[in-house]
Amino acid sequence: MDEKLRLDKWLWAARFYKTRSLAVDEIGKGRVLVNGQPAKPAREVGQGDLVTVRKGDPPIEVVVRGVSRVRGPAPVAAQLYEETEESARRRERAAEMRRLAPEPSHAYTDGRPTKRDRRILAAVRGK
Repeated sequence: MDEKLRLDKWLWAARFYKTRSLAVDEIGKGRVLVNGQPAKPAREVGQGDLVTVRKGDPPIEVVVRGVSRVRGPAPVAAQLYEETEESARRRERAAEMRRLAPEPSHAYTDGRPTKRDRRILAAVRGK
């Protein structure tokens, strides 16, 4: 028998979201797709369904491998799905791009200039 479970419960049990209500909110915003189609929280998913979760950039695509009605530890939850190779490649490529091109604002480690720094800047600018 092919067991099925509500999408919001499956996302919660697979530890994509901390609570079912968070999962319901994200599904309602259209950030979760099942087999490429927008879904509702009560949509049933079963083994073999492709679930796309737009939690970060890029989205995570996983194939449902099992269902669980209880939220268990992370190693058990990871057995409920398998990430597609294409999704894993996209996430690795995005991580590499973030590593090679860090956010420019992260270079400012000193914070705002002090009063003394502003005086020096003003003197250099000739004010």
